Amino acid sequence: MNTVMQSQAAIEAVGLNKQFRTPIVAEGKFAGIRSLFSRKYIVKEAVQDIGFTVEKGDFVGYIGPNGAGKSTTIKMLTGILHPSSGKVMLSGIDPHRDRTRCASRIGVVFGQRSQLWWDLPVKDSYDILAHMYGVADEDKRRRLAQFDELLSLGEFWETPVRKLSLGQRMRADIAAAMLHDPDLLFLDEPTIGLDVNAKRNIRSFLKTLNEEFGKTILLTTHDMDDIEQLCRRVMVIGGGRLTYDGTIEGLRREIGLPTEIKVTYRDGYRLPDAMTESSHMQIVSRSEDTLTVEVNRQEVRTMDALRQLGHWGEIDDVEMREPDFEEIIRRVYG
Repeated sequence: MNTVMQSQAAIEAVGLNKQFRTPIVAEGKFAGIRSLFSRKYIVKEAVQDIGFTVEKGDFVGYIGPNGAGKSTTIKMLTGILHPSSGKVMLSGIDPHRDRTRCASRIGVVFGQRSQLWWDLPVKDSYDILAHMYGVADEDKRRRLAQFDELLSLGEFWETPVRKLSLGQRMRADIAAAMLHDPDLLFLDEPTIGLDVNAKRNIRSFLKTLNEEFGKTILLTTHDMDDIEQLCRRVMVIGGGRLTYDGTIEGLRREIGLPTEIKVTYRDGYRLPDAMTESSHMQIVSRSEDTLTVEVNRQEVRTMDALRQLGHWGEIDDVEMREPDFEEIIRRVYG
């Protein structure tokens, strides 16, 4: 990819690979001495040939089962882990060679780890972080006022971090990650373990950051509501490899899960005496006036299915339901 595209992309990952080597413990006589001169290892391929580009202002979901390589990828992108091979550029900056410059451009939130000081009030952590990043007092006050309006930080401003609820800590952590006004935000399981209200607050704030402030966000999560409500693009990783990169609608089409059509008939319906249910339309439930079928839209158009359903009676109403995203992900992972 040429230099111009590198400067335009918020994230560019090329051929990322990460191997972890675990030493095999020797057994038998003189095992300890033998291991000094010859040691064998088990090599695990955590990430294999991952490559993608994220443009500025995009909101991307990065999903996969446990152990698929999501967190390893995030750690390589943010400079925490060095890839075994491959290259990462964040807005034209190599996070492994220019860590200080890169740190000022990115914010990172790991759902199960806090960057706040455990025994200090929340406001003191912000003072320390502002000093570390060289944020002017006026900018700090202005940004925290914005965050307070969106996340209600004032509720626990004076509370030590160790006494915060999980939802409060996550709100405080996301605000901390944005205090130095980075252009790019990495989120690793930010809603894990949160209740419904806490998730709603976090999602609303992230949507505001992306849509109103133009922040680029890469999100890993197991909560499919996060993906559906926030992300315009989804990438799926499995076994260390990128298996899908596109829209949610495109993923639905690729998996080929059926669309559910519920038809209400005005005066009931009559099925053909010798009806043979085809592979592209299956009856899943029926009552006196309603019929629910599943249609494989890769094999038949919706209008053709409705035309066939209309042959069985006068249609009064039609409801259509796309496959649940949870079911799509179960199919992808499974």
